[in-house]
This record gives sequence, C-alpha cells and structure tokens, in this order.
Amino acid sequence: MFKARLTLATFATCLALSACASSSTAAPPAAVNTLSAKEKSAGWQLLFDGKDLNGWRGYKTAGPPPKWKVEGDAITLTETGGVDLMTNDEFGDFELSIDWKISQKGNSGIIYLVKEAPEAKQTYETGPEMQVLDNDGHADGKLPSHRAGALYDIVVPAKDAAKPVGEWNTARIELKKGHITHWLNGVKMAESSYGDDAWRKAVAGSKFKTMPLFGLATTGHIALQDHGDRVWYRNIKIRKL
Repeated sequence: MFKARLTLATFATCLALSACASSSTAAPPAAVNTLSAKEKSAGWQLLFDGKDLNGWRGYKTAGPPPKWKVEGDAITLTETGGVDLMTNDEFGDFELSIDWKISQKGNSGIIYLVKEAPEAKQTYETGPEMQVLDNDGHADGKLPSHRAGALYDIVVPAKDAAKPVGEWNTARIELKKGHITHWLNGVKMAESSYGDDAWRKAVAGSKFKTMPLFGLATTGHIALQDHGDRVWYRNIKIRKL
C-alpha cells in the first residue's frame, strides 16, 4: 500500500513538473504594432507604431482630430467628433491588415480609396467601406449588407465571423487588379469586381447611387470612421501589390 501511494505521489509530481516545464517554454504572446522579419521582406509597411499618430490626420484637416487618441497599444475614438482619421499617404493596389475592437452597440468602418474632392464632405462619399459593427447590439446588424465585414451596402458578408464585443478581430482588405476582397478572422467575407460595369451596377443599386464620386478612384487614403461610437484599432499594416 505504501509503495502504491508513493508511486502515485511520484507520478503526480512528474505531471506537475511537466506542466511547469511546458508553461515555461510556451511561446510568448505575439507583439503588436510591429513587423516581423518575414513581413518586412514581403514589403509590409507599418501604419501605426503603437505610440503616436504620426502619418495620420483628419479628413480635410492638417492634423489628427482631437477625439482620436492613442490609448495603450491602440488608436481609439474617445468620443464623437465628426471627423474620420485618415492616412497621410495614398495607396493603389494594396493588401491591408488591421485589428479592430468595437464597443457595445458600436459602429465604425475602414474606408479606402478616399479622395479629398471639393464636392465630398465625408470619406464615404468617395471610398468603399469594410463595415465594423456590433452585429448583435447595433440596429445596422439587422441589415445583411451592413453587418461586420461587409463591403458596406454593396456585398453581404458570407457569414457572421465577428467576435463578441470587447474582443479583437483581425480584418484584411485586398484591392488587386480591379478586384476587392474582404476577410475577417480568416474568413472570406465579401468580394467584388471594382471599376467595371458590374461594379457600377452594384453601386447604382446601393445608397451610394446619389454620390457621383463614389468608387471611382484607383488610389486614395485609408480612413477609420468616426461614427460616434467607441472603437479601437491596432496592428495596422499595408503592402503595395
């Protein structure tokens, strides 16, 4: 009996030591707002370093809107200000990777190919949008083409791949040779041709039909939408295609 107890005790000790060893050799959490050597060699560019808003400004403003701030390791909209945050640089064919987290009942968006045309008052009047949304809490979640990951008001997302409010999502947008593709958390959500007759027909059937400059540009800024709700963005990376 004593020998059996000793054997069991020894076995338990070994398991504990093994667990400790496994814990000590576990991979550390991935660094945010950085580029790996592999990403650098593949041509990725970091658009946010986790420290400041260098490289960003407001739509039709000289500097970043005061409501957009860096908190922790993310860019966040602290309160409504009515001005979208936008990259200084413009991009043509590209692949964009970005993490987002939305507040309860929140709404925002990632808008690209944005132009500062005199006739346009908002970024969405020129650039297509990948929707950022609390699908369950916001009223837009009831509209299929307005759900998270959608090519907003144009292409309905393939499924609900968004994580719950308060959790980080990873989005990817690719614009290449007249074709748009959206991914969310590794799931292909929406795709469309861009600039051809099919695109023009899709736009004509959307809310953008009254915006004559929408979806025409082949280069433009990347914008983060101020929809009046708290939202966070980080790990913003782009590479030209």
